[in-house]
Amino acid sequence: MEEFTTETLAPASENGNEAEKEGRAGWYQLLYDILETVLLSAALFLVINALTARVRVDGFSMLPTLEDGNFVLVNRLAYRLGEPQRGDIVVFHFDLTRQDLIKRVIGLPGDEVRIENGVVYVNGVGLIESYIAAVPNYSGSWLVPSDNFFVLGDNRNDSSDSHSWGMLPADKVVGKAVLVYWPFERWSMLDHVDLIKASQ
Repeated sequence: MEEFTTETLAPASENGNEAEKEGRAGWYQLLYDILETVLLSAALFLVINALTARVRVDGFSMLPTLEDGNFVLVNRLAYRLGEPQRGDIVVFHFDLTRQDLIKRVIGLPGDEVRIENGVVYVNGVGLIESYIAAVPNYSGSWLVPSDNFFVLGDNRNDSSDSHSWGMLPADKVVGKAVLVYWPFERWSMLDHVDLIKASQ
């Protein structure tokens, strides 16, 4: 006795509905995936922006450490967990030009900074500064008040900084510059320099 297998075929209209439903489900899934990717990217961007800043060096005041056009990564959290130290390179809001500037911290609150005969002294210690473009051709003496910092550009004779406009208020500091990331051939970490220790 022969056996036959039978298949029940859905009417053509039912097959069409199923295909249509599957097509809609595919589009919904695609839209969901796109939306999920966009939201995740936005959240990631906001988190990265809250933790870091990216700034472009504009000018020559930090030569030879930083060149005009370098892009620098700034750690915004560095000074929420601690205080700027001598030798740190910091980015800050500058009210006179309503721009962000980048300089090196030389004097901390309570320090006496003196510049004489091309040497920068902090609390009587003459700094040995291998990172500057040239020794300063100006002189002066400053006492750093509380909640302020004394900052200088590494290109001492071509920099608008604390020697010309005074102290940097602590609440204007954006963060610590930690990395040159562009152009790629200039990629480098901006290491902290302990100015006093290096000069003793």
